[in-house]
Amino acid sequence: MIPGEALIYERADGVVYARYRDIPDVPRWVVGGDPGAVARAQGELLDYSEWKQLCEMSQQNPTLKKQLDKLVTIYYIIKDEQTNTSS
Repeated sequence: MIPGEALIYERADGVVYARYRDIPDVPRWVVGGDPGAVARAQGELLDYSEWKQLCEMSQQNPTLKKQLDKLVTIYYIIKDEQTNTSS
């Protein structure tokens, strides 16, 4: 934040952004909004509540459960590889 500089707030697709009125070189930034929209605006696939819902749905859907299990396995393999290479 730059003291004394006016801000403009904008809402787009469920996300609230702020930007400086008189400093066009500084890009706008996320200040709030719907958690799912904010997560997507920041490049995330899902927000936490959507992730929890996905996990709950996988308990009722065998195909989703199988794919989620594969994803978690891949995640741990990559995580272990990164840990071993950085040590």
